[in-house]
Order: sequence, then structure tokens, then C-alpha cells
Amino acid sequence: MTVPADDSVGKETFVFSPEDGVPPQVGPFAHATRFGSLVFVTGQMPTDPATGRLVDGDAIAQAEQVRRNLEAVLRQFCLTLDDVLMVRVYLTDFDDFDVVNTAYETWFDGPLPSRTCVGVSGLAVGAAIEIDLIAGIPERKHS
Repeated sequence: MTVPADDSVGKETFVFSPEDGVPPQVGPFAHATRFGSLVFVTGQMPTDPATGRLVDGDAIAQAEQVRRNLEAVLRQFCLTLDDVLMVRVYLTDFDDFDVVNTAYETWFDGPLPSRTCVGVSGLAVGAAIEIDLIAGIPERKHS
């Protein structure tokens, strides 16, 4: 999929498939919404796109699957994690905060985006972590 260069286009929503490396939806939502030069990516779970099931493992293993899922959505817009402006992390066990931070810091080559991290009492499909984000389409990727 290519992203239209015309910023005058209103809100566009996108749903992707496991063939795109994106897990299937678990509810009534789009995987991403583009508005102007911003891309809003729906919260991704540690779900394997091929099976639709949560990956086994600890917080690091789950965080890494979430990263792969986020990258798969961003790839549809020719973006990477370094184009991300804001990240929101949701953890069901806030004791995982430090280990998730250790993994998270390796995800970016450039400056870190803004971020919020909150502890929650539960997440869909029994996940331990969920991450959503907002990315900006740089001027160089509009043309």
C-alpha cells in the first residue's frame, strides 16, 4: 500500500491482514487511521499474526512481538519506529516496567518519542502488554 501524498484528504482508515504481518482485529476498529501527516496506530497485542494467538513467554518476549506488530503496521505507510512521535504502553503487571524499558530503548535509532506508560488491571485477549502509537509522515515521504 502506498500513502497518498495529498494532505487535503480527510480521515482514512486502514485494516491489514496477517499476510501484511498484522494480527487480525479482535474488535470493531481499524489498525490505523491517517489524518494529514499523522498515522494513529491501534494498540497492538503480543499476538502472532500467523496464528492469531498470544505468543508464549515473559514480558520481553511479549513486548518484542508487540514491536514486530507495530512495525508491520508502520511499514504499510513506509514508516519505521523512528518516525513515531508518541507511544502509550499499557502493562498488566507494573513490576515489568524496568524490563520492558530495557527492551524498548533498543527499538529506536534516533531520539526517543514521547511516551506514557500505565498499569492496568487487564487487557484484551489476556495480554500482559499493549502498545499504541502516533507516527508522523516526514515531508521526505510525502513525495
